[in-house]
Amino acid sequence: MNNGILLWVDDEMELLKPYIIFLEKKGYKVLEATNGQDALDICQNNDVDLIFLDENMPGLTGLETLSRIKEMNAALPVVMVTKSEEENIMDQAIGAKIADYLIKPVNPSQILLTLKKHLHKREIETEVTNTNYQQNFSKLGMQINDSYSLEEWTEVYKRLVFWELELADANSPMTEMLKMQKSEANQGFGKFISRNYQNWIDNPADRPLLSPDVFKKKVFPLLNDGNQVYLIVFDNFRYDQWRVISRELADRFSFDEELYLSILPTATQYARNAIFAGLMPKQIADMYPELWVDEDAEEGKNLNEEPLIRKQLERFRRKETFSYSKLNHSADTEKLVNQFRQLSSKQLNVIVVNFIDMLSHARTESTMVRELASDEVAYRSITASWFRHSPVWELFEALANTDAKIIITTDHGSIRVNTPTKVIGDRNTNTNLRYKLGKNLSYNSKDVYAIKNPHQAFLPSPNISTTYIFAKNDSFFAYPNNYNYYVSYYRNTFQHGGISMEEMLIPLITLQSKHKK
Repeated sequence: MNNGILLWVDDEMELLKPYIIFLEKKGYKVLEATNGQDALDICQNNDVDLIFLDENMPGLTGLETLSRIKEMNAALPVVMVTKSEEENIMDQAIGAKIADYLIKPVNPSQILLTLKKHLHKREIETEVTNTNYQQNFSKLGMQINDSYSLEEWTEVYKRLVFWELELADANSPMTEMLKMQKSEANQGFGKFISRNYQNWIDNPADRPLLSPDVFKKKVFPLLNDGNQVYLIVFDNFRYDQWRVISRELADRFSFDEELYLSILPTATQYARNAIFAGLMPKQIADMYPELWVDEDAEEGKNLNEEPLIRKQLERFRRKETFSYSKLNHSADTEKLVNQFRQLSSKQLNVIVVNFIDMLSHARTESTMVRELASDEVAYRSITASWFRHSPVWELFEALANTDAKIIITTDHGSIRVNTPTKVIGDRNTNTNLRYKLGKNLSYNSKDVYAIKNPHQAFLPSPNISTTYIFAKNDSFFAYPNNYNYYVSYYRNTFQHGGISMEEMLIPLITLQSKHKK
């Protein structure tokens, strides 16, 4: 058994023989050095996995040796072992990126724990995570089968995302089992939405929180309490993406986390306009026809967001001052950050961030981006990396120095599609892969949720015989013409517009700075 090669550097090695024997019995090979220069020579000529380094040695000090080791191999974990409890020594060691800091006298259990943390963490995490997921597999399956309310489905989705992140972090082979469970859950969720969606539309007083309710039920109450509010809408933002971004924000903000339900279609034109107008799509088209853009129009579908917000404020007789900003590029964000003081004079600031939606579309159209975001794990990673290094991070740093309430939300999520389902429509049928509207649509009724009377669902109807159909689970619509090319091009792309937990159960997070309360 070989658990790794260790180097122990101490000018009193004879006193450490019991530790060396203990480690060798545990399967480690231990190299010894009594001074910094010998330690550097050993590192140069051996593949050392971890170093225990005394701070107080003749010649090169421990800190000097540490600096030289890091120049040779920045990734090599070094554990400082010293009698010194001086805070400045600890600070210097931590600043030099030590892996751990142990105060003499150390005991064998401390040493073993350090080795497990820094040499064997990944395999231990994988083993424990696999065991925990296996133990929860049946419980999660029962939870999926026994979900009859939106609250229960929300908990199912949260649990699935939890295990998705846990298994991904542990690089676990159990991810395939989880994918099957998630697919099973989405099948059940699709049936649940099909049974209940129209009833929610018919009974607004009793329905769960939907897109048109966000301002009335979440933004206005905060304004009523005298808070300055920033509503930040990340277009096409999934709950799992929020979970990885939340790790970046946890040091600066406290969270109140919930999920709400996007209306159908789960597409920007419908869901985001519904948020900003506080109305269902047909209501917008009827009340403000100059602000609604039809599906077949060539102009942008979200060019009227600021006037829709203004109309909603007027309709509710709100007197708050507000600003609206749309961030399509880094330059837009940098400009907003530079002008941040101007936002502080507004009671409500609405900010739309389009990067994630742009990434989703670029992944479909670009082979290189598809390679970079090959699956959900990579997609989340790119989202987190973008957030960490983009000017949007600077915006949140500025917000951390305010007393404002911040709401992070989205208009819809997306799902990686894999299963084609054939649809036939005329030339006026829209191009979205997850929902279609048109006359005389031909489709497999088992694969879709159909709304044959759009007016009842408060959806615009270009023709008397217009039908809306929505793909469920991971399916996408494909035309019989040029079918094989179409399927191979769009399979394994992230799409939205249909019915899935990823598209419909979306984050609504209220944040406040930990440092300003």
